[in-house]
Amino acid sequence: MAFAVCMGAMLACSFGMAPSALTVLPQNRTVTSTPLANIMDNKPMMNILPFGMCQCPGNPTVAAATAAAMGVLTPMPCVPVTTAPWAPGSPTVLIGGQPALNNTSKLMCNWGGIIQITNPGTTNIMVP
Repeated sequence: MAFAVCMGAMLACSFGMAPSALTVLPQNRTVTSTPLANIMDNKPMMNILPFGMCQCPGNPTVAAATAAAMGVLTPMPCVPVTTAPWAPGSPTVLIGGQPALNNTSKLMCNWGGIIQITNPGTTNIMVP
């Protein structure tokens, strides 16, 4: 069983240079004092905040800066682009009508990064 993820959970992107925190809006309130997340908490700049600098060559701003630097990889500010929901989630536990987010779920950035949960924010609520 995995841990449920709540607001303030720490995230890391495979191409980001700094950690970030998950923001969960209060409409997903449950019996805990901190809102729990579901797989649809994937909105860039609302739920998923930037990871410092992005060093993914698939990111157009990084590609342009790298080309301008004669091929030397040049990181640029991270602006996450996440359109798909977190996967896989916990389909047997619903939060706000959607499967609960657990600490084994991953989120794909359209630029190529894989966002994962490094600290779920709670260790006393487990979900299947």
